[in-house]
Amino acid sequence: MKKTFVLSHTKIAYPRLIEAAKGDVKKYLKRERNKTLPDWADYWGFDCRFGQTEETAEVIRTAKINESISYAESQAWTSFYLEILAVPAE
Repeated sequence: MKKTFVLSHTKIAYPRLIEAAKGDVKKYLKRERNKTLPDWADYWGFDCRFGQTEETAEVIRTAKINESISYAESQAWTSFYLEILAVPAE
């Protein structure tokens, strides 16, 4: 998933957009974890990047995704970029 989440909408409140983004991430992670692993892999690992734009995105751990989205909310960002790539791992 490589996506820029836009946090401005004429009819949807800002906190609802934040919760929707967190829900999208949770669904994506669940969907990727349920995919069939290659024979040599033990689990799915995720390479994640987060920032205001794709160019300024920094590497983060999967466990810090919700915390990073909450940080974007506290800073009142109008959008943020999130990249999550599933990688088979041993």
